[in-house]
Amino acid sequence: MKQLKQIQVCAALTLLCALPLAQAQVAVIVNPKNAAATMTADQVASIFLGKSNTLPSGAAAAAVDLPESAGTRDQFYSKVTGKQAPQVKAAWSRLVFSGKATPPKELASAAEVKKFVAANPDAIGYIEKSAVDGSVKVVLSVD
Repeated sequence: MKQLKQIQVCAALTLLCALPLAQAQVAVIVNPKNAAATMTADQVASIFLGKSNTLPSGAAAAAVDLPESAGTRDQFYSKVTGKQAPQVKAAWSRLVFSGKATPPKELASAAEVKKFVAANPDAIGYIEKSAVDGSVKVVLSVD
């Protein structure tokens, strides 16, 4: 019985150690017609945290989010903004309550985010880098 417990603990630790390796790269994407070639993490964070509503070109940003249940969303906010999901939710609650900003539109999947961004010149979103194709342009990659 004790040996089985040790095996379970070892297996759990192995899985925990492998989790960071399993995370995919996240790509912040814009429409190919967007003039921005690159964006900094601070510029992207400002848009997705409601501190700015404009793209580097000066156009109004149409930001789109993945669903709260998406691991890519957690990774995006953690790496780009330095905030975890509850902190992001709290920040947006304050902004919405005060009438200062509207949160990014939440779409159901990465495919929908890519489709929305491809169809809207002022859109910005994020998806796994492996899902990027010629219909969108990557302005920031996050490991």
